[in-house]
Amino acid sequence: MAAPATVPCCAPIAREPISESDAAEAAVLLKAVADPVRLRLLSMIGSHAGGEACVCDLTGAFDLTAPTISHHLKILRTAGLIDGERRGTWVYYRIIPEAVNKLGALFTPLGDAAPVLLPA
Repeated sequence: MAAPATVPCCAPIAREPISESDAAEAAVLLKAVADPVRLRLLSMIGSHAGGEACVCDLTGAFDLTAPTISHHLKILRTAGLIDGERRGTWVYYRIIPEAVNKLGALFTPLGDAAPVLLPA
């Protein structure tokens, strides 16, 4: 099965100024991952064997209550970065590659530049 075509939301920010509508669309995605817990959840889901993770696999990695983890997953899902499927008692989450690729497409040309060293 071929991978779905990726349609970036906008041109890379270092290539041309971002439009108002594209900035609004990108901001939703960026806000969703601008939290350390949500960024970790997204990474854990994406890197999990088989490309999906049960909520039961995610909760133990955090010192947070199950409702708090559910809240963070809901934000990622509402932003369109993940999708979930209930199987019995548990919900299994997977990344939506097109949405995550939109984030990467914003910064694509920056990857070709020399690395920026951040102060320690």
